[in-house]
Amino acid sequence: MGYIHGGKVVARALAAEKVPFVFTLCGGHVMSIYDGCLDEGIRVIDVRHEQTAGHAADGWARVTGQPGVAIVTAGPGLTDAVTAVASAHRANVPMIIIGGQGPRMFVDMGSLQDMNHVELMRPITKWSVSVPTAKRLGEYVATAFRKATTNVPGPVFLEMPLDLLFEQVDEAEAAFPTQYRTESGIAGDPRAVERAFQLLESAERPMAIVGSQYWWSRRREAYPNFVDTLGIPVYVNGAARGSLPPGHPYFFQQTRKEALKNADVVLIFGTPLDFRIGYGRDSHINPRAKLVQVDLDGSELGRNRACEVGIIGDTGLVMEQLTDLAASDGYQKSLAEVWVKDLRKRESDKWEKMQAGMHSDADPIDPLRACKEIDSIVDEDTIIVGDGGDFVGTAAYTVRPRQPGQWLDPGPLGTLGVGPGYAMAAKLARPKSNVIILYGDGAFGLHAMEFEAMARQKINVVGIVGNDAGWMQIRRGQEQLYGPDRTPVTGLSFTRYDRVVEALGGHGEYVEKAQDIRPALARALASGKPALVNIKLGRSDFRKDAISV
Repeated sequence: MGYIHGGKVVARALAAEKVPFVFTLCGGHVMSIYDGCLDEGIRVIDVRHEQTAGHAADGWARVTGQPGVAIVTAGPGLTDAVTAVASAHRANVPMIIIGGQGPRMFVDMGSLQDMNHVELMRPITKWSVSVPTAKRLGEYVATAFRKATTNVPGPVFLEMPLDLLFEQVDEAEAAFPTQYRTESGIAGDPRAVERAFQLLESAERPMAIVGSQYWWSRRREAYPNFVDTLGIPVYVNGAARGSLPPGHPYFFQQTRKEALKNADVVLIFGTPLDFRIGYGRDSHINPRAKLVQVDLDGSELGRNRACEVGIIGDTGLVMEQLTDLAASDGYQKSLAEVWVKDLRKRESDKWEKMQAGMHSDADPIDPLRACKEIDSIVDEDTIIVGDGGDFVGTAAYTVRPRQPGQWLDPGPLGTLGVGPGYAMAAKLARPKSNVIILYGDGAFGLHAMEFEAMARQKINVVGIVGNDAGWMQIRRGQEQLYGPDRTPVTGLSFTRYDRVVEALGGHGEYVEKAQDIRPALARALASGKPALVNIKLGRSDFRKDAISV
């Protein structure tokens, strides 16, 4: 045993968590951690903006189910990452963000980039703390992983002052905890689960919405058996997208509004009654429907709408409990057969109405046609990242992930700019998978320079810009409210973003004809470089009633 600097203590603690990558933009306050990572075989991935480092840590968790790690320097390094942390916090994604700080001996004396990081981060993290001594750096890293993954997942912030990271620590005195995390989940109260099952058993028009907590469940494998046993229509959102494959008899995508307005029992697993479900109001959910909510956070139960049964628990474990009750009680899924057939007919009718747009040869290209061509190149291993408003909103109905963990989007905070960070993390986690970013042309401009970082580090993802020369989701609302001549700040140009990517060392394609989309995508995927396919789009009425607030 000998002496090691604090940065090596941090890296050793990260290695104990089997962290293979950390995401960062270089900073003097934290450079000793990079040195430690070299010894531990942890690859340091650098980006061009700290927000991307934060999104990459978030994206790593969304693809792997394990917390990602971002390391940023003090002051503006951390403030640049705030948006990414806030986005992960709202979406309940576990991640660790490590931030530098000036030496403790100079606290409140005006050291470079000194500010109160801990208080800044407290509202958007599960735990925000400054490490007190160098020999406890490893202990705090271990605690951060436990807090990030326990109960409702979320981000954790660790401030590490410069003098602690450079201090020489006796290895014998450095704390490296073991067996500090559990894989146990939270099952539902059996009496509440029994009441929920009784409602289901008497229902004629039951339905389920499965949200992101499915992805963090300790019993995800219970889900398929639950769906097949209960035989009720299932809709998904957030990280649950892809959890049922296209064509599954109980998976529905187009008819959630109709189902909510007509259901007599609604099960909601691990997703809040927020704007995505109309806040649970009678205008969106049948006022006579019985509501069953399952959530890791008990404070979500009954928020915005009364629920007949509220269950604090892990989505998969509660699904398993309900399945066991159904099996022991002789539950007959045929009870909901008429309802399922009715919704399937409505679903088919909606798909039929979309066919004209999906097969259109219009010039400029119909967004639905562009999305249909993109879906045609999605295989069982493709990971899809959504980074935009209107174009991604259209894609959400038409570009179908085939497996869970393969759809990553801005989430309930609506954060644009997530694309490069999510995609970089996804490609590093799954190097054999195709990773595509579905960009709005507005969103592409936020972090376009990350294509330089991807090209330099050979992280080959393919971006696809739906280029309609505007912030269309906002522009449409402006036109409807104020008229077509009163649309400031939402107009863009049909810019050649593909040439930007070429200049940064990637591969570019520009597409103006629908029949050219698929060949361009094939060339981009085969290019051996990060690539961008820039598709010129026309206007569409497909999302004419969508709101952006």
